[in-house]
Amino acid sequence: MTDQSLHSDPAAPRPDRPPAAPAGESGARPGDGGVTVLPPPPADFVGRGRELAELLADIDRAGLGGAGRTAARVLLVAGRPGTGRTALALRLAADVVARYPDGRYFVRLTSAEGTPVPVEQVARGLLRALGGGAADLREAMAGRRLLLVLDDVVQAAQLAALLPEAADSLVVATSGGPLSGVPDVRPCTLGGLDTPSAVRLLAATIGDTRVGCDPRGAETLVQELAGHPTALRLTAAWLAGRPGASFADAFTRLREIPAAPFTPPAGASEPRPAPPAGELVRAFRLAYDSLPAAAARLLRLLVLAPAGAVDAQGASALAGCAVDAARGTLDDFVRGGLLAGAAPQYRVPGCLEPMLAALLAGAERPEEVRLARARMLERTVRLLLSCRAALAGEPVEEGMPALLRFDTAAAAAGWLETRLPALLAAVRSAVADGELDTLARRLVAALVRALAAFPGGDAMAAERYELHSLVLDVAERRGLLREQAAALINLGDLDAGAGRTDRALDRYRLALGAARACDDRQAEGRVLEALGGTYMERHDPGRAFDWYGRALSLRQAGGELADQARLHGRIGALLTYTGQYGPALREWRTAAGLSKRLGDLPSQARALAEAARVQEFAGRPEDAVRSCRDALYWARQAADRRLEAALLLRFADLLDRLGDPEGARLQRESAKSLGSRGAQTG
Repeated sequence: MTDQSLHSDPAAPRPDRPPAAPAGESGARPGDGGVTVLPPPPADFVGRGRELAELLADIDRAGLGGAGRTAARVLLVAGRPGTGRTALALRLAADVVARYPDGRYFVRLTSAEGTPVPVEQVARGLLRALGGGAADLREAMAGRRLLLVLDDVVQAAQLAALLPEAADSLVVATSGGPLSGVPDVRPCTLGGLDTPSAVRLLAATIGDTRVGCDPRGAETLVQELAGHPTALRLTAAWLAGRPGASFADAFTRLREIPAAPFTPPAGASEPRPAPPAGELVRAFRLAYDSLPAAAARLLRLLVLAPAGAVDAQGASALAGCAVDAARGTLDDFVRGGLLAGAAPQYRVPGCLEPMLAALLAGAERPEEVRLARARMLERTVRLLLSCRAALAGEPVEEGMPALLRFDTAAAAAGWLETRLPALLAAVRSAVADGELDTLARRLVAALVRALAAFPGGDAMAAERYELHSLVLDVAERRGLLREQAAALINLGDLDAGAGRTDRALDRYRLALGAARACDDRQAEGRVLEALGGTYMERHDPGRAFDWYGRALSLRQAGGELADQARLHGRIGALLTYTGQYGPALREWRTAAGLSKRLGDLPSQARALAEAARVQEFAGRPEDAVRSCRDALYWARQAADRRLEAALLLRFADLLDRLGDPEGARLQRESAKSLGSRGAQTG
């Protein structure tokens, strides 16, 4: 990748044109701030009858707000990792989902790295999921009957900021413990399963017959593990892989395993608020210690997978093994309770991540970890390049392996849509690493271009903003002035497109300094033109004219005719806006002449059409007619039927104003005929 390739975000709105409207589709996507459509509860959910009854009763109780309550009802399910708090929240949601027809969404509020997901990011995702027509999230949620499951809430402020002002909505939150500062919420605190439910959970994995042959042994094992659901699943899977082993064997092995927590990796960020329970630690060690060395190494490396999500190809890249071998091992992990999901995408359970991270730090040298991450990121870059090519209908690069190709644009779009949270997490991880900056830059560039090609990608300005901010971090860290300028330009474009013109001007001025410092004339010209466009958005034609003039001088010095033609057009439009019709006409004619020299006949026709508009404004209708006829001639020479039809309609309007309705009618009929022929050809 060259530095130049980062100079422009293809989907970034430009200050000289309005930003593209969001896609017309609504509904949550995986990339929308972690917002997804509400998933079903786990198939093996058992027990929790008392807790479910209490939560259901809480939905309808009057509470502190009484009958005049305006905010949504909030239910809180609290528990340590692995106790099944998310499963219970989803089970409850499935029981009441019919009451909330206006939207049912699931949001995870803790990232794979254990940090709180920014509320602004989630709010944007929910706003898009709800249709995006409202000015803010509160407005979009008002008066609706919504069901939100907010998983793994870390701070009360996260919950408060996302709470609908709608009494008929319901929010089910999960957390590691009580959340102070949230009024009228009684946490439902989870411990272990009751013994009958826990025994049923064992039987779901190892079979009723085996449990029926030794019911007392099953109950003793349940009590040893305090009914901890995840610990029971891990131990049951261990027993299922050993048909000759008894409950007593498992009990004895567990008793020999220390319950001491794993030591966090050196230099790790803050650990999760609730460390794993001792029974979960022992059950995990039982399962992990029984793995072959190669499988244990692959399991450790899976914590490097962004957002904890991985497929067989990603696992093979991490471990440096064959894809088929990786796929078989991942399926074994699912059967063993060590992974969730199924092919093609697997997920590391959040309650196991801290233990696997500690094992990775203790068993692998830092350079081996970095190499594994680099292999995974390199594969991700190639996948993104292949994805973008498929979305754009272009051939993939020569030598791309079949496993990294997409058969159709729909397959590429589906992959990008489902993997977006993991891809964003991969970029953050690569930038934070500090030793993978080259890969990080390539990864950002590939993801930006894939998002630009994705249907509805224009709606993901916030994600692109984060990506360019990460590029800026790397460029500043490495002293890469050319890439600093590129990132600042892209950030300025996004700020300008969102109406944040003050911020855009600050970004552009910093970009101008960086571009001049590294003598990047292309970037300098782009910034000068963007400054002119931004001042036009601010209705400051004097400053806009000054910056456009500087940009034109730079392009003239470099002999860049296409850029000169465009800038003469920008200046012509500005002069028309201020009523300076004579100078405006000269600018448009100059733009037409430059386009003719370049052989760009459509641009020549458009410039002449704008000249005709200026002449009409100046009260010279006959001259406007001649210029419009010239524009039509060059559009026909270019065989651009769409442009020709548009010019015919403009010519018809001009003739109407000149008092020639019959001539106007004929032009409109010609335009209609062109449109019909174009549709038949298409």
